[in-house]
Amino acid sequence: MTLQDGLPNPQRLLAFATVAIVLFLAVLDEAVVNVALPLMAADLNAAPGDALWIINAYRLAVVMVLLPVAALGDSLGYRRVYLGGIALFTAASLICALAPSLEILVAARVLQGIGAAGIMGINIALVRFIFPQAMLGRAVGNVAVVVAVSSAAGPSLAGVILSIAPWPALFLVNLPIGVVAIIVGLKTLPVTQGSGRRIDIRSALFAAATFALLIIGVNTLADGGGLVWGLALIALAIALGALFARSQLKLAVPMLPVDLLQKPVFALSATTSMLAFAAYALALASLPFYLHDVLSLSPAETGLLMTPLPIATAIAATISGRLADRLPPGKLAAVGLTIFALGLALLAFLPVDATHPDIIWRMALTGFGFGIFQAPNNKVMIGSAPRARSGGAGAIQSTARLLGQSIGVALLAIVLGTGINGAFSIGLGIAAGLAVAGILPSALRTFQPAETPATPVSSD
Repeated sequence: MTLQDGLPNPQRLLAFATVAIVLFLAVLDEAVVNVALPLMAADLNAAPGDALWIINAYRLAVVMVLLPVAALGDSLGYRRVYLGGIALFTAASLICALAPSLEILVAARVLQGIGAAGIMGINIALVRFIFPQAMLGRAVGNVAVVVAVSSAAGPSLAGVILSIAPWPALFLVNLPIGVVAIIVGLKTLPVTQGSGRRIDIRSALFAAATFALLIIGVNTLADGGGLVWGLALIALAIALGALFARSQLKLAVPMLPVDLLQKPVFALSATTSMLAFAAYALALASLPFYLHDVLSLSPAETGLLMTPLPIATAIAATISGRLADRLPPGKLAAVGLTIFALGLALLAFLPVDATHPDIIWRMALTGFGFGIFQAPNNKVMIGSAPRARSGGAGAIQSTARLLGQSIGVALLAIVLGTGINGAFSIGLGIAAGLAVAGILPSALRTFQPAETPATPVSSD
């Protein structure tokens, strides 16, 4: 059986539903913990600074093992590794809910993050086999909708759950969904043939150390832990990353996909993605403070007025996914980034006497531009990689998103640390600048030669 043309319906719908709901949980689980952190700290008798490791442990684990897990998927088959990731994520969620101490909860969050890496690093690879090539744009557009909705819905869902149950319920809700996803996934997810190559442990350690230092350095800047210390960690990460990349050049199938990054289209797409997500994260971090502190809006008004942004993102991602299958995706992504940058600039210069409609249409424009950008950018990135390297391509895509988000938050912290007046407006202006910076690499892709269609891979 060849998987070149994707799965037949209704298997295709059930398989994608499995991928979507599990990805939703993996992205959601970082956002919901942010809301519950004070309750967790109080229950576990933990200092606020120590309790931050409940968040950081998950994020670090995800980024540290994304590349090794993707390589494992290339070797053993994507379905097997993906289902293993769901199982670990679900089991770790139970340990999180039952954790009697901060130390056990943090350890469980590490396990949960490793499981989430198996989900985030493999989901796009599976999507390439679930959908036919002609529907790849629509498929990655749907994935973008899932990420946008889960990121935005996290605080609201956490608030609803915490209003009727204690914080362990945030983790317990993962259990029935995870079990059902495994059962349905066993029956519907495509079985792909792995390469059988052994995992290079040295490369896995290189990857973990490089990204751990980078994320800790960025978080140090964001948390006010010291500019010099944060920059030193980032510099060390860059140096180690250079050694890592050099070592990968000697491998036939590198864990760090330097073979893919040497393709201009792939590298430009990854760069564009990181810049766009840095802008998006910077905006999401700035806007609540800007609306509340500068425009003197209530928390309820702030929450409601920010809602059009993720809604417009989800709607636009669905539309652009279909357009990306018909129009040049590089140009479409550049148009989306232009609209996104314009929306951010308009928000940065929002007058202090702005009415609710003034804010709403600017939010919607910003979200619409970001949604238009995502699907075509992801299609170009994933479509430029051979199907047998889908795991590595998906891992780079997720890594670019996570690094971009961390950089965006760190940039706002640096601006706030200067004590300058109008810091949140400046933050939005920087976000607009990052979006503009992303337009250039996005547009450059249109001058690259078209990629040769990837060779189909047969199922077991």
